[in-house]
Amino acid sequence: MDFINALVALTNFVIIPATAYGAQLALGALGVTLIFSVLRFSNFAHGDTMAFGAMVTILVTWGLQGMGVGFGPLPTALLALPVGIAVTAALLLLTDRVVYRFYRQQRAAPVILMIVSMGVMFVMNGIVRFIIGVDDQRFADGERFVISARTFREMTGLAEGLAFRTTQAVTIVTAIIAVALLFWFLNRTRTGKSMRAFSDNEDLALLSGINPDRVVLITWLIVGALATTAGVLYGLDKSFQPFTYFQLLLPVFAAAIVGGFGNPVGAIAGGFVIAFSEVTVTYAWRKVLGYLGPADWQPDGLVQLLTTDYKFAVSFIILVVVLIFRPTGLFRGGMS
Repeated sequence: MDFINALVALTNFVIIPATAYGAQLALGALGVTLIFSVLRFSNFAHGDTMAFGAMVTILVTWGLQGMGVGFGPLPTALLALPVGIAVTAALLLLTDRVVYRFYRQQRAAPVILMIVSMGVMFVMNGIVRFIIGVDDQRFADGERFVISARTFREMTGLAEGLAFRTTQAVTIVTAIIAVALLFWFLNRTRTGKSMRAFSDNEDLALLSGINPDRVVLITWLIVGALATTAGVLYGLDKSFQPFTYFQLLLPVFAAAIVGGFGNPVGAIAGGFVIAFSEVTVTYAWRKVLGYLGPADWQPDGLVQLLTTDYKFAVSFIILVVVLIFRPTGLFRGGMS
């Protein structure tokens, strides 16, 4: 019985949170990967794009809540998400036309575009902070739990409870749907195949009659959808604070690089590697070890390698190790 309690505690505090967090990082890393594969630069403004999309969704959510519109047991933010995606995609297209397009026409080096994206990052960060402020914003509503710890204990008779939050369930299900739609689009539609061809060999794709402007437009639309969805899911699961999304850029890029920069499958795998690493290293293992140890025994201290304040340091360490020993990441190759 103690082993089952230990397994439940591990599931409650490590497996479920890490799975939800990994899904959020995977969606963010997919956006970074698409930009790198198709537009050929590292977009440092991606974290603040996530923040902008989440901000728009929050504002629309508040408006819907003020009108008494809800989504039953699910968060109202899911109703507002399409609006957030549309506004974010429009901002990205405007930014591309005003900023990135000039450098693309000049065939500027990728490092120039990367530096330009840093300028865009600061502008977008300032816009988000100016509109919604710098404090935490909680916008989750509906049912709080799919199953609560008390209900689980009553059902099973175990000492340890298992709580599965609605936001975690929504995150996992939404991420699965988004990833499935993306891979279907890239592999089954003519436009998706054009994007893959453009990513593999731009010159050959142009000779084949592929319209580069259309490829760029579709890429930004997909990136806007992925970034907004990732930002909203992260905000629902935790809370929304603009600076947090600036920090989130590190694990998102780490996920993309660990999986293999430019590889969508690698981005998903990298997201879960980073998430499980962060959660596992910062989890206090005292309770689990207490269940697995001798009777009436508890280890001294929390048995925690790092506090949660240093969770982003885990991403940085993994990133450095991968760049030194396997710079190609877990999966080599591009989008094909």
